[in-house]
Amino acid sequence: KSHEELLIPAMPCHAKTNVMFLKTHKTASSTVLNILFRFAEKYNLTVALPADQLFHLGYPRTFMAEFVEGFEAIGQNYNIMCNHLRFNPVEVKKVMAANTFYFSILRNPIPLLESSYIYYKNNVPAFRSSKNVNEFLASPTKYYHPGDYRESIYARNIMWFDFGYNNNAEDDTRYTQAVLEEIEQNFHLILIADYFDESMILLKHALCWDLDDVIYFKLNSRSQDTVQTLTPESEEQIKAWCSLDWKLYLHFNQSFWRRIEETIGLEVLEKEVDQLRTRQKELMETCLSEQEAVRKDHIRNKGLLPFQSGAANILGYNLKQDLDNTTLRTCQKMIMPELQYTSYLYTVQHPHKKRKEL
Repeated sequence: KSHEELLIPAMPCHAKTNVMFLKTHKTASSTVLNILFRFAEKYNLTVALPADQLFHLGYPRTFMAEFVEGFEAIGQNYNIMCNHLRFNPVEVKKVMAANTFYFSILRNPIPLLESSYIYYKNNVPAFRSSKNVNEFLASPTKYYHPGDYRESIYARNIMWFDFGYNNNAEDDTRYTQAVLEEIEQNFHLILIADYFDESMILLKHALCWDLDDVIYFKLNSRSQDTVQTLTPESEEQIKAWCSLDWKLYLHFNQSFWRRIEETIGLEVLEKEVDQLRTRQKELMETCLSEQEAVRKDHIRNKGLLPFQSGAANILGYNLKQDLDNTTLRTCQKMIMPELQYTSYLYTVQHPHKKRKEL
C-alpha cells in the first residue's frame, strides 16, 4: 500500500434507520418485512403502518399519504415503511424523510407466476376458470380480461404493477427503457429473491447494518406438494406474456451482480453468506422444535398461523417449549407472520386506536 493510502482512516458508517421497502408480491418480501419490523423494534423506530383495519397501504390503489395511520399528526417523522403498496413516489415522499433509503426485491417471473397462480387461485378470474397453470399459459388471453382489474393484476406483470406502472402496457422499447431508468432514479437498491442470502448481505452493506439485523427464517413459503410443474412451453410463454416483468428482472439481475462486484466482491460475499447461514442454523436450533417449517395443520400455536390463501399450504414454525423469556421473545418475532406482526406493532404505536382484528 502507498504511504497516502495508509493515512486515510476507514470511516465507520452509521446504520441507516430511514428505510422504504417496496414490498412486491410473491417475491420473498414477507421475510424482508419481518427483518424490517424487527429492526424497527430494536432501535425503537416508527413504522408507517396501514390506517384502521387494513393490513396494506391501500393496495391495489395507487398509494396516498393518508393511507398511513397518523399521517396527519406524525407527518414526515416515519422511519420505516414496508407494508404492501402500489408505488407512488410523490405521495411516499410526503411520509418519508428526505434521506430515506429506498429498496425493493424482484423475482424471476417464471417461478413467480406459478406461485401467484397457486396463491391467488380463488381470487383471480383468469386462474379460477383454468384447470391448472399450464392450461392458463397455453392461451392466457382466453382466460384473462384486463377489465377485472383488481383481481387480474396478479395474472400478468405483477411486479411492473407494484412499481406503479400499467401491467397491460405495450412492450415498447422506448417505454420500457424509460421505466427502468425511472426505477433506477427512485430506488437505491433492487434485490433479487432468487439469490436471497446474497441479497441480504448486499442489503446489510448498503444500510451499514450488522449480520444479526439480516438474519431471518423463511416466512410465508408453501409446502412442496402445492407446486405445479411448468412445461418448457409454459416457461417460454411466461417470458412473452409477462414480458414487462421479464425485462425488469433481467435488467436488475444484471445490476445486482454488478453492484456486488463493485462494492463487496464475490469473495467477501461468499464468506458472509456462509456466516449468515451458520448463524441462521444456530438460531433455528435455539428456537425451533423442528429444524424446518411445518404445514398449517402441524402449527401448535394457532396465534402464529400464517394467513392461508388459494391452493397453497402456507408453512409456519413451532417454537421450543422451554425457552427463557428473552429468547422466547426473540424467537417469536422471527417466526411472527406478517398480519400478526403488523397488528402487534399497530397496537404498540397506536395504543388508543381500535386493534387490528386478524
